[in-house]
Amino acid sequence: MLKLPVVGQIDQRILTVLGAFFVQFMTIGLLFAYGLFFKNFEVEYGWSRTLLSSSMSIAFFLSGVLAFFGGYLSDRFGPRLVLIVSGLLGCTGYVLLSQITEPWHLVVVFGLFIGVGLATHDVVTLSTIAKLFEKRRGIMTAVVKVGTATGQMVVPLVAAFLIALYDWRLALIILGIGGAVVLVVAAFLMKNPAAKNTNGVQADVPGTSFADARKSPVFWMICAIQFCFFITLATIPLHIVIHGMDLGMTPAVAASLLSVMGGASIIGRLSVGGLIDRIGGKRALIFCFLPLIASLLAFYAISVPWMLFVGVAVYGVGHGGFFTVTSPTIAQYFGLKAHGKLFGLVLFFGMFGGGLGPILGGRVFDMTGSYGPAFLTLASLAAVGLILSLRLPSKHSA
Repeated sequence: MLKLPVVGQIDQRILTVLGAFFVQFMTIGLLFAYGLFFKNFEVEYGWSRTLLSSSMSIAFFLSGVLAFFGGYLSDRFGPRLVLIVSGLLGCTGYVLLSQITEPWHLVVVFGLFIGVGLATHDVVTLSTIAKLFEKRRGIMTAVVKVGTATGQMVVPLVAAFLIALYDWRLALIILGIGGAVVLVVAAFLMKNPAAKNTNGVQADVPGTSFADARKSPVFWMICAIQFCFFITLATIPLHIVIHGMDLGMTPAVAASLLSVMGGASIIGRLSVGGLIDRIGGKRALIFCFLPLIASLLAFYAISVPWMLFVGVAVYGVGHGGFFTVTSPTIAQYFGLKAHGKLFGLVLFFGMFGGGLGPILGGRVFDMTGSYGPAFLTLASLAAVGLILSLRLPSKHSA
């Protein structure tokens, strides 16, 4: 029998992984670079960190709502169009940030435009990967999420270089236009994985229906776990750079904290991606929560600037693992029949936490002059997530 269709299928999968990698790279790289502009906004406009953080919180809230619809649209129409539209809107937001002069400009531009851009990068890419790979779903998810870590390492450094070379406004314009080019090209590499039968009709996919999954306590436990860790994952990358500056670091050195975090998160993503295929989602979640809790307690205690590098390295392992574990875990428990919609709903709870976290960090600092109470609060929520993970059933349902 001819093998050409198989070769074509392999090529499509490779291109899709590559496209998903760069969607993650640019979307999260740009998001993490935002913290580098805090000092510019503070100096030029006198804006508080609560205000600056709230813009990202609104983006997370909106992206959480839209993630469900992004999953639905991806299930129905495929990933390409969804990613192109959301990517262009998100990058337009970064260009518009260069022109803002009023607080409401910041909230509208970052909250709406960038929120739309953020909404689809995970649910569309990772749901697509889950459908394309069965036996090595975890490790291929990890490969895609390494794009996030790589973007986290590279884009903030590029942003810091552009700010130093030009100014912060031109830096945002360059980042927005460059990001749009990368995201459109990456989206065109993405293929629709929906299987079709000989009549051209999409075939049935095994797994639990959306309605039945919503009746499962396990599903809602996963939603709660997502909230407990995502509130930290959205807060630390945003505030750790300016926290480092508060401890005496230069902007360039503080930006390198994100690079160390990104490098460590690559280890976490690949480790957890390989582990989840063998040990399952429950144990992988437990593995991720341990370094997360340890690092948050360390951030509370650290007062010497260089020790932050140790803290973010430990944090990065858990951070990276969490971004790898959710999609394969949903597939393990509920199959692929409604994976996009289920993943989107889980991400809604995560993004809700992600929306609260930055406001928490900014408000705590404005009230106390320290991030310490915020670190302890995040550690407590992570402990709740660990307890819930321990209560998940070990048996895979799909």
